[in-house]
Parts: sequence; C-alpha cells; structure tokens
Amino acid sequence: MNRDKLIDQIKDEYARLASTESQEDFIQSTTDLTPEGYYEKLLSKAIDEINKGTFDDFKSGEEVVSAIANDKSLLSGWK
Repeated sequence: MNRDKLIDQIKDEYARLASTESQEDFIQSTTDLTPEGYYEKLLSKAIDEINKGTFDDFKSGEEVVSAIANDKSLLSGWK
C-alpha cells in the first residue's frame, strides 16, 4: 500500500479512537497521559514505522492500528 495513504488512514483511525475514548474509560499509565496524548504518541511512532517500511505489507490503516494495539513491540522505542 502507498505509505502516504496508509498514514492518512491511521491518522483517521487514531483520531476516531481518541474522540470516542472518555477519561473515565481510559486506563491511565504511570505517565498520566490523556487519551489524546496517548493516541498522538502512538500515531507519531506508527508514522515513523510506516516511513521505515515496517508496515509495507499491510492493506489498511485499520489493520496497522489493530496490529499495534495487539503488539506495541512493532513500534521502535515504545515505552
């Protein structure tokens, strides 16, 4: 898939997730990130990985977001 298109799709996916996530439902980490901050951090790391070619075999942004949700080790330097 075209990397720019994939980036646009994951931006939409993370924006959707952040907008539907409420503060009460969000399990805050020790960094006290808001849902928006958490998804912005994921988005930034995901874009870096897309640009490196990590997700070149993926067919959609939704597939990338789902894979990352299930395995954060796909993101270099994720903490």
